[in-house]
Amino acid sequence: MTAAAPSYEFKVLKVDIAADGVAHVVVNRPEALNAYSTQTWTEIGQCFGQIKRDGRVRSVVLSAAGRMFTAGLDLKEALTGPLGKRPDPDADAARRGYYHRLFILEFQDAISAIEACDKPVVVAVHGGCLGIGIDVISACDVRFASEDAYFMVKEVDIGMAADIGTLQRLPKVVGNDSWVRDVCYTARRVSAKEAHCVGLLSRVLPSKEAAVDAAVETARAIAAKSPVAVVSTKHL
Repeated sequence: MTAAAPSYEFKVLKVDIAADGVAHVVVNRPEALNAYSTQTWTEIGQCFGQIKRDGRVRSVVLSAAGRMFTAGLDLKEALTGPLGKRPDPDADAARRGYYHRLFILEFQDAISAIEACDKPVVVAVHGGCLGIGIDVISACDVRFASEDAYFMVKEVDIGMAADIGTLQRLPKVVGNDSWVRDVCYTARRVSAKEAHCVGLLSRVLPSKEAAVDAAVETARAIAAKSPVAVVSTKHL
């Protein structure tokens, strides 16, 4: 008896699986500039976990709806969630820290599901890619962007470290420790041209549509190869 195909019904993600084995995942929260709420990153973890187990899928395209890839963490939600709650002065500090750590680990695992997915992930970035957006794209295998794309590791501007993956993955991706420290310490704006020069991007396309089309074309080329060879190449 054949196992039922996984369901890809999400609130903020749109998922389409083509007959050629390419899954297209779209972060669809344009009214909030695709800011990452708890719902968003939870669904990212669930979605890529399902894709890993879905035999129909051989490669993945990740993109976003609206005018930018992501504005970063949803700060409005964060103020009322575990990250923003004021500590109870009567609560034990060690216990507070322990449960806060569990929340952060869950957050990290959700984004790491992109990297852990057996199927190569090609991301198409357009407009702004801020904060957690860098965590997300650095977990992907191949990165394309439109000419209007720009990148900012914004965490220092809100009194945080980029602890969801950027500080671990970005040095490996670009191979330039000085540049990584520069952008992480200053939170400065990095153009698509500069990102391409340092190796964060492999291609820069004229528009969002061209970037997505190129990502789909590349994903189709990957899907046409031996899945065993591709999975082995990604994880060995």
